[in-house]
Amino acid sequence: MVATIAAMQDYDRYRDLAWEGSFEQYLQIVKQRPEVTRNAFQRMYDMVLSHGSEEYVDNKKKIVRYGFFSDPLGGGKDAVYGLDIPLMRLVNVLKAAANGYGPEKRVILLHGPVGSSKSTIARLLKTGVERYSATPEGALYTFRWTNLASTGLAGKDVDVFDSPMHEEPLRLIPIEWRDQAIKRLGLSSDTFQVRVEGELDPASRFIFKELLSKYEGNWQKVIDNHIRVRRLLLSEKDRVGIGTFQPKDEKNQDSTELTGDINYRKIAEYGSDSDPRAFNFDGEFNIANRGVVEFVEVLKLDVAFLYDLLGASQEHRIKPKKFAQTDIDEVIIGHTNEAEYKRLLNNEFMEALRDRTIKIDIPYITRLSDEKKIYEKDFDQRKVRGKHVAPHTLEVAAMWAVLTRLEEPKKHNLELIQKLRLYDGKVLPGYTQ
Repeated sequence: MVATIAAMQDYDRYRDLAWEGSFEQYLQIVKQRPEVTRNAFQRMYDMVLSHGSEEYVDNKKKIVRYGFFSDPLGGGKDAVYGLDIPLMRLVNVLKAAANGYGPEKRVILLHGPVGSSKSTIARLLKTGVERYSATPEGALYTFRWTNLASTGLAGKDVDVFDSPMHEEPLRLIPIEWRDQAIKRLGLSSDTFQVRVEGELDPASRFIFKELLSKYEGNWQKVIDNHIRVRRLLLSEKDRVGIGTFQPKDEKNQDSTELTGDINYRKIAEYGSDSDPRAFNFDGEFNIANRGVVEFVEVLKLDVAFLYDLLGASQEHRIKPKKFAQTDIDEVIIGHTNEAEYKRLLNNEFMEALRDRTIKIDIPYITRLSDEKKIYEKDFDQRKVRGKHVAPHTLEVAAMWAVLTRLEEPKKHNLELIQKLRLYDGKVLPGYTQ
């Protein structure tokens, strides 16, 4: 029986996902497929597009429906119905951010009433980039330091040190001549321009500096002797490239949950609490580098956390305790309800946050057929076994839910039920949509 299970394993796929090679080999990969160097926004946008889209006309408006939000990866479990226009706005924001037009310096804020699919959309995006990273089209890479045992740089008898923030390997090229190197090597293509911004994280920068000193400034020896590039798989469960942060009691939560904290056990080994090797880069901003971080009920956060959020969105930098500003590359998505958003608008101290958010309204569904699809998904025969659901039950329930969301018609000769049918695309004599 074990052999039967083992036969199901795809060895070729495992080898692809576990690939490891030299920096030279990675440069060859970049030359063949420059899109492996995409930033977080570019990767997320391409991920959404990879599931296809279709155009249709509704009430004389051209609307794009993106297949990704039908949850093809989860068999429709988290499918979102009736929100094509808000989702189209969201994808347009991702597109503009991917092209570097400004939204990449903002927090994407999903705003709407309770139960309007805000957290579902965020969950879809996190799951999407996670699975996309395991496909050939969504491949991305990071590096690890090797052969360090003789140097003692990673600790006593420690030979391998992974980049704690899963950095892009091209950041190993000094920023002073990085663009020139990319151009001279011809790494960009006609369809994609390779552009890698930012510096290494503090720990990698420290090791790089020490090794460069050891080899008397010979960059090539550092790379050839101590760098191995490997495939990076984003994973929410393993806290690699995907983070989630939610507010708790103010007394039991501080900013180190976002930016990491000192590892007091290693202070004795390295002799200083400002040594980057004695720091845990395990805050949500740290571990979400190269991917996405979700802020649950973001506007309920204490003001102290918002300062970190402002820097992370505007400058793409965070400030770990006792270290310089550290570059990050990640999509920041938050969601909030109406009450908290009104509080933001009325608070003059929150003006900086208002300026750094792009609000995407996620409203309730007002189309009967879309509401009915949700109930059909939740009450299908596989989930409701041995129970009889009377005919038209789901339709009546959906009708009642939508009616509670509609305002009374201003025209006295139009009934609320007629308004519901108009919203659902039905034709009534004497009325148009």
